[in-house]
Amino acid sequence: MSELQFSFEFFPPKGEKGATRLAEVRKQLAALQPAFFSVTFGAGGSTQSGTLETCIATQRDTGCDVAAHISCIGSTRERITQLLDEYRQAGINRLVALRGDLLPGMTDPGEFRYANELVSFIRETTGDEFHIEVAAYPEYHPESPTPDADLDNLVRKVESGADAVMTQYFYNVHAYEDLVERLAARGVRVPVVPGIMPITNHDQLIRFSDRCGAEIPRWIRRRLEAFGDDSRSLRAFGLDVVSQLSRNLLDLGAPGLHFYTLNRAAPTLELWQALRLPMPAAA
Repeated sequence: MSELQFSFEFFPPKGEKGATRLAEVRKQLAALQPAFFSVTFGAGGSTQSGTLETCIATQRDTGCDVAAHISCIGSTRERITQLLDEYRQAGINRLVALRGDLLPGMTDPGEFRYANELVSFIRETTGDEFHIEVAAYPEYHPESPTPDADLDNLVRKVESGADAVMTQYFYNVHAYEDLVERLAARGVRVPVVPGIMPITNHDQLIRFSDRCGAEIPRWIRRRLEAFGDDSRSLRAFGLDVVSQLSRNLLDLGAPGLHFYTLNRAAPTLELWQALRLPMPAAA
């Protein structure tokens, strides 16, 4: 059995205060010796310059590998080539290749329409220089017309040259199990790493989930609603739910876990401890 790999995701901070706070967060999480950190971008790729800056700072301060999210929607081959050169020069050799969000009123998606086209372009122009992750939705992409069409899109991304798959967060372990089984039936053997979102705030979780299409099972949603202003009990319940989900995923053979940190250390550290994952001496 190969060694489990764990990773943590950040978004580019806003302002000096946000940057200072993130520097402390990544210091705490780097002590857990993750396989890598990843850094997102804004809607439509609007903060890709912030992505580069955050990647450079994270790699410099932690010594860990960093995966930069790269979006192709509304972009050009020239711009993508420039971005790849910037990451290459910064010593960043991991990418999370995504289509990106279609912004309201956007009529021209640019020279790339889908993520598999971006993956193909990266492979054609850089060979195996970058390790490429692509995204998957265990509960299906909200814009996908059918489950089969969604699976076809994911298979195309892998066949275009992706090294691994990273999923959107979810709370139904069977959705992940079904995705892995359906990929295996199509001959896809790359690692499929589940995305893990800690539960710490009811309103925030509902907002995020409605936007990205992640389903919150009714029993979880109703329990969260019942806590009202009792944030301490809500966080304790959320920790129980997500730690059990994570254990089940690892028991199923998940190759690791990718934690969505929301630029905070405490929820991920609590999950790490609840799962009794290794605590390196430096931590």
